[in-house]
Amino acid sequence: MNRRRLILEEMGIAPLWRLRESAVANIDADSLRSAANEQGTTQEIPAAADERSVQVARPRITTTSPARAESAAGEDRRVQILNMDWSALKASVAQCVACPLHEKRTNTVFGVGDEHADWLFVGEGPGAEEDAKGEPFVGQAGQLLDNMLAAIELKRGENVYIANVVKCRPPGNRNPEAAEMRGCEPYLTRQITLIQPKLIVAMGRVAASHLLETTASIASLRGRLHSYQGTPLIVTYHPAYLLRSLPDKAKSWADLCFARATMARIQ
Repeated sequence: MNRRRLILEEMGIAPLWRLRESAVANIDADSLRSAANEQGTTQEIPAAADERSVQVARPRITTTSPARAESAAGEDRRVQILNMDWSALKASVAQCVACPLHEKRTNTVFGVGDEHADWLFVGEGPGAEEDAKGEPFVGQAGQLLDNMLAAIELKRGENVYIANVVKCRPPGNRNPEAAEMRGCEPYLTRQITLIQPKLIVAMGRVAASHLLETTASIASLRGRLHSYQGTPLIVTYHPAYLLRSLPDKAKSWADLCFARATMARIQ
């Protein structure tokens, strides 16, 4: 009987080739390595081959934390929105429940105007009248905005698009919260991509801070040309603020003149 047969019999795997637990404890590592070499295998034999128990590797079970799962779901939602056409985007906004603002809304306020406009005006969020009608800037602030547009020979719906950072009314007309703006961010981002405006006018601190990702004041942002993902952007006051602070209307008029001169240069 050759050496290989003897070793296999000692291992308890001849003639049925079935490993017996009682035999494992009685063999040394050198014998195992010799048997492995004779069978042409390159498997490494553990140094502690004389242990009386055989350890079986178990698959590692990984779990995903709720926060990570929520983040992944949010990113999937964002990717889907950033690939929508106008029709799908409008339907998604109308059905959106991404933040608590949907609970008390009457209507979502998607935006209005020329979908291929050169001019894009962005405010912060709908007020009570906008929530009731589903259109941005339809109250007193809207009337002032229309007058501001007319002053630089523009008109709502004609080469002009008007949108807001958030699409549902914050309670009491308060400023949108960070989580609410994050929920609506893909919608505005996709609107801007579809419109491809030549110039963006951010109206008010909330819109300016959101689009420029800054905490700087309106005073420090006015009068300078900024950029949103390569698109020129100008900051001015929100029409609702101008209704409460009449002296700043002159500053807003200067911003509009700056915007008009900028558009003349880039056209």
